[in-house]
Amino acid sequence: MKVAVIGAGAWGTALASVAAENEHDVVMWAREEHVVHEINTLHTNNNFLPDVTLAGSIRATHSIDDVHGADVTIIATPTQFIRSVLTSQVKFFSSTTIVNVAKGIEIGTQLRVSQLVEDVGVTPRDYVVVSGPSHAEEVVRRMPTTVVAASSNIEAAQRIQTVLSTETFRVYTSADVVGVEICGALKNVIAIAAGIVDGIGFGDNTKAALITRGLAEIARLGVALGAHQQTFFGLAGLGDLFVTCASVHSRNRYVGEQIGKGKSLSSILDGMSAVAEGVSTTKAALELSAFVGVELPIASKVSSIIFDGEDPKDAIRELMMRPMKNEE
Repeated sequence: MKVAVIGAGAWGTALASVAAENEHDVVMWAREEHVVHEINTLHTNNNFLPDVTLAGSIRATHSIDDVHGADVTIIATPTQFIRSVLTSQVKFFSSTTIVNVAKGIEIGTQLRVSQLVEDVGVTPRDYVVVSGPSHAEEVVRRMPTTVVAASSNIEAAQRIQTVLSTETFRVYTSADVVGVEICGALKNVIAIAAGIVDGIGFGDNTKAALITRGLAEIARLGVALGAHQQTFFGLAGLGDLFVTCASVHSRNRYVGEQIGKGKSLSSILDGMSAVAEGVSTTKAALELSAFVGVELPIASKVSSIIFDGEDPKDAIRELMMRPMKNEE
């Protein structure tokens, strides 16, 4: 198949490598001309994936026209930029299977990516979201990884399962698009909180409590939106939440850790080449939770810390002093 990847960041590059391993015709689109030149001439992308050699068959382009006619188009740009990318090429995206790997919620509209795709007038043959515990740095080095491909059309999910599965990259299928998308978005918010815990020097007890109650918070919102409860205990839920909260590769955990150490959000983001989706998702998730009437106490405190300057220790103390209740 012809596989197009929109976005040449770490995750887009890693999935391009997976598709190339399966001998698909892979073309990547990037905004940055120097990234395109480096991929095509040196077969590296050191800005986003240092010390990795890419397959020589992977082609990069700066022209969106070059990715037209793909059987599968992987959207690997940050959530807040997807609308502009889709809107500029509506007719093109309507004739391909869209595979979304972004993990966020659009600010202002509170739309998940599957809803955003419909909102801009794109009617793809099928829509699939791929998510799970999968740091690009490990995927591209062929470390065993498992993810889930979710679609309302199980045949579409199975198609992407075949396109992307390799000896080291295993793809499961699911019909729960809502659950997988909510898991992918909200786990980044909890990962910021986990990083804050690391930054202020709290220990394993605190981190374990945060991950556990964070998962309950994510599931509560997802189920209210129509997701299946079991999704939150699978790869897209518990699996991705654990790896994002624990790993040194996690951009969102890094943001939280630096905030916990006293740095400002603006200075942290200015020093990063990649996007930490959890920052914008914090705002969007709270907008969405207010709309559906679901309480997100951890996400609310993350917002107070990163946007309003609340002292992290005060925020954690207030969470610990919430009214006593049964675990649920």
